[in-house]
Amino acid sequence: MQVTKHVHALRIPFTLPIGPGITLDRFVYAFLIYGEDICLIDTGVASSKQVIFDYIVSTGRNPNEISTIVQTHTHPDHIGATKAIKEAFGCKVAVHSGEREWIEDVELQFKERPIPGFHSLVEGSVEVDQVLEDGDVMNLGEGLTLEVFHTPGHSKGSISLLLKEDRALFSGDVIPLHGDVLIYEDYLASVDSVKKLLGIEGVNNLLSSWDQPREGEAIYRLMNDSLNYFQQVEALVAEHFMNGVIDTMDLCKRVFQDLEIPAAAAIPTVAKSFESNIKALKK
Repeated sequence: MQVTKHVHALRIPFTLPIGPGITLDRFVYAFLIYGEDICLIDTGVASSKQVIFDYIVSTGRNPNEISTIVQTHTHPDHIGATKAIKEAFGCKVAVHSGEREWIEDVELQFKERPIPGFHSLVEGSVEVDQVLEDGDVMNLGEGLTLEVFHTPGHSKGSISLLLKEDRALFSGDVIPLHGDVLIYEDYLASVDSVKKLLGIEGVNNLLSSWDQPREGEAIYRLMNDSLNYFQQVEALVAEHFMNGVIDTMDLCKRVFQDLEIPAAAAIPTVAKSFESNIKALKK
């Protein structure tokens, strides 16, 4: 769907296997910026290529106009179709320096961060053409520019992007919704990153990977709700840890029970997130 004058949002459903015979229905957003060419923000899972191409054609543009893919980060549900799209059109791929290794060697990512169904989500490794850093400004042509904000926590090289002309903010997985399954490498960095985005004035549209597009003042309320959710989870982790719950999987299940999140969502990747909370508690 078209969100702003230049931005289109594409919701891509997929299934995540989390155990023998157990799956979760999930979705992720990819975004298209229509200017002189097309800039694609994230590519969804491995099966997303045709979905993206079909949508572009339905809007009267051509998929071969994709000149740049910008990755908010390089988890498999965000880079799944990147290899296929780059091979199809020779477009350049841009990522933060902290994410480069994991997209150029997806097997390294799988070794360091094994998740269920990894190889069903991502097609393969991709060479990076442009390394992004905090404060960089990308020129997309026709007067369109993307400003890069380094927003680590969910991953070390996560970035958010501001399309200045539309005041549209692409936040990747930086801002969790209340009740979401929290996944982060660094709890304190995650909190700081949301605060950083809160400090950007005049955002008209928030474009998150795990939430419908948001508009107006609701954007800032959502970010404040996200900070409150982080604090709630922090308090629950601290409570159970101080009561002697040491095993992180057990701790994760107890926290999820308190939050009324299905127990099936308590997977090692999430439990590892709470290790970061415990590390912060010990400081």
